[in-house]
Amino acid sequence: MNIPFLGKRREIPPVHDAEGIAGLLSECELLRSQASQEGVRLDDTVASLEALDQLLPRWRDDAETLPWLGNDAGLYLGTVIVRTVDGAAWEIREDGQPVVRLASGREFDVVESGHDWADCGVPELSQLYAEVSEV
Repeated sequence: MNIPFLGKRREIPPVHDAEGIAGLLSECELLRSQASQEGVRLDDTVASLEALDQLLPRWRDDAETLPWLGNDAGLYLGTVIVRTVDGAAWEIREDGQPVVRLASGREFDVVESGHDWADCGVPELSQLYAEVSEV
């Protein structure tokens, strides 16, 4: 809808470069904030995944926060995988879902895994990382 007195709608340019996509997906603001409040520094390492696994899941009591935190947990897991596993890279499916593609060609839906972790804590993020990094 074009309403002349409001001016033109600003177009957001698509991000085509892998570094730009990785930067956007690595923000995970809610997860970083929650972790920081608990004294956990998310530095994109496997050790930080292990520290997240040890947090008390207070977010499970908040139905509004839970899905967002699950999404962030998955994106953070993907960020660690992409930064530490040779040949791993972000890929955006046609449906807009970000996934991690491994050098072997295997696709890993990190967001789904993040939701599973946020909902029930299983499998642990560090366990998922270990499984993916061995492939």
